[in-house]
Amino acid sequence: MEIILDSNKTLDQNAAEYFERAKKAKKKIEGIKKAMVMFEREKEEILLKKEKAVTEYEIREQEKKKPKREKQWYEKFRWFYSSEGFLCIGGRDATTNDILVKKHMAPGDVVFHTEMPGSPFFIVKAEGKKIGEETLNETAQATAIFSRAWKMGIGSARVYWILPEQVSKEANTGEYLGKGSFMINGKRNISEPKMEMAIGLNKENIMMAGPVNAIIANCSKHVLLIQGQTKKTDIAKQIKKIIGGELDDIVSVLPAGEFEIKKR
Repeated sequence: MEIILDSNKTLDQNAAEYFERAKKAKKKIEGIKKAMVMFEREKEEILLKKEKAVTEYEIREQEKKKPKREKQWYEKFRWFYSSEGFLCIGGRDATTNDILVKKHMAPGDVVFHTEMPGSPFFIVKAEGKKIGEETLNETAQATAIFSRAWKMGIGSARVYWILPEQVSKEANTGEYLGKGSFMINGKRNISEPKMEMAIGLNKENIMMAGPVNAIIANCSKHVLLIQGQTKKTDIAKQIKKIIGGELDDIVSVLPAGEFEIKKR
């Protein structure tokens, strides 16, 4: 490096000037180094964001290519398989209650309802087999938890079961039956199940919610639920963290109301 001295200044003055220049140069170098570090960080962040975006895009494309699972006919209703292997299906509203009883009730089945308004009809599909006590108890619990009682925070609900021949759409003289309502004739078998439930992924990796014993029997990964103060969408997020699954699927199988996770 060539050093040029100013002849109008003393040697000390020239030295002092070069010293100041050196200090300024050092500061500039430090600033450049800091800028380069920041640039490298920003570059790394941009590359990570790009990599994440590419990965998410590839996942979305793979999901599109996956064949969609063909849903079973009963999945438009409330449903579960009992611990004894019986298919139990319930209405989601007045319309599906109506469809359920008119189209899917058959001789040998057992029909459930609560004694209070705002209840689903639940049907245990016998399919020529004798329905066991466990299935009757589980379906009574399902009828209670999917009734208005859960949403209202009521701690119990009286449930009854009858046979298909006791259910009629014919109203008494001077009375009117709305959509999803039916006349019940004869003796009713009454029970008052506990207001608790479970949700889990079954062997087919399908989200299933309902009576505790049925879910435990059919789902290796499950969560127990009781009435509480946590909104459905918030509890669904907690459930997803524990057992996985899609958030929409979790929300769709839960009853209306609020929840808490029951500790074992």
